Amino acid sequence: MKSLKTLTLGAVLMTGSALSAQAEELHFIMCGGEVRAADQAVIDEFTASHEGVTVNMEAVPWGTCQDKSMQLAAAGDPPSIAYMGSRTLRQLANNDLIVPVTFTAEQEAAFQPGVLSTVNVGGQYWGIPHAFSTKALYINCDVVEAAGAECAAPATWDDLIALARTVTENTDAAGIGIAGKDFDNTMHMFLDFLYSNDGVVFDADGNPALDSQQTRETLQLYADLLPYMQSGPIEWERDQMKDLFNDGQIAMYVTGPWGRGQHNAEINQLTVPIPHGPSGDSGSILITDSIAVFKGTGHEDLAIELAIALTSGAAQYDLDSSWGLTPILQYENVGFDAPYYQNDPFWQVFVSAISTGGPEPLVEDFKALQAVFTNMVQGIMLGEGSVDDLVTAAGEELADVR
Repeated sequence: MKSLKTLTLGAVLMTGSALSAQAEELHFIMCGGEVRAADQAVIDEFTASHEGVTVNMEAVPWGTCQDKSMQLAAAGDPPSIAYMGSRTLRQLANNDLIVPVTFTAEQEAAFQPGVLSTVNVGGQYWGIPHAFSTKALYINCDVVEAAGAECAAPATWDDLIALARTVTENTDAAGIGIAGKDFDNTMHMFLDFLYSNDGVVFDADGNPALDSQQTRETLQLYADLLPYMQSGPIEWERDQMKDLFNDGQIAMYVTGPWGRGQHNAEINQLTVPIPHGPSGDSGSILITDSIAVFKGTGHEDLAIELAIALTSGAAQYDLDSSWGLTPILQYENVGFDAPYYQNDPFWQVFVSAISTGGPEPLVEDFKALQAVFTNMVQGIMLGEGSVDDLVTAAGEELADVR
């Protein structure tokens, strides 16, 4: 690794000059229920170099964390800084609760393509991306080969359907695991396939664009895969699929790079790009979590300095590589000679999905957005309407989401 500039990914947040450090406590809410060692090392170094400054870390589970941060801010007692899903940024920005962010052209170019689209609201950035994921298809080769099929990447949706059918008809396993529960990753999984078919949720001008041929083709894929899914798909979240995969009850499912570490070591698994549909190339949803700096604390500039320290090159690299995340930066372009993902076939699957992927949509009412997709997906799984009718209804519902 070469020496890195201090602000390889340092963001300039629009609040003016930095304040001199004083005896102050920063309240840092960390969504996820734990503080990663890579982040803690930066925080320790930050407090050691700022006399009188302490950082009160509050690790809160995802289920309550984001609501807590927003409720504190709305009540006039905001945290100084928070690590949270980028999906929250539109609501926070629209309510004037967080500080906007600007990047230099060099800093923007350091990110992987599409990453900054996940924090952009109305042409302005509102957070510094700090964790990034793309998705891929995991295949249990033992199950596939037991069905008499070759364990190879299905390139197209037709190939995927054929492989899922072969497994279901020749083993006791289901061909594929698909999430259908009323939960956010049901939408995420559908978007993995939609973005692998050149579909979009909103067009370049921010107008609803879900009512499309690409969405109809994607929902038809779900209808075609339904006979080969796990039993009762509306009862399952994506993250529960790993248990079915580990137990040999499904042959395939889509998840992030963390899947490899969650699967039993003895499984002969293959990780491949998400197959592409008839209208597009293989892609993925692009999801980030970001660091946001809140207004109204009186020490915004100190919080900005900490945000920059956490997301600068070496610190960000330590987080990505130790956590096993899709690289958020093009590290080979910012001073790293041999980043962890370079020349690694596993990681190249996740990196290759970036350029053709699409962002998690940024809306103020995320639960309403989630419901649009849940209603559509569950509708086809329960036989409550045709593909055309369900997509038309989803398009109408999306028009009311802000």
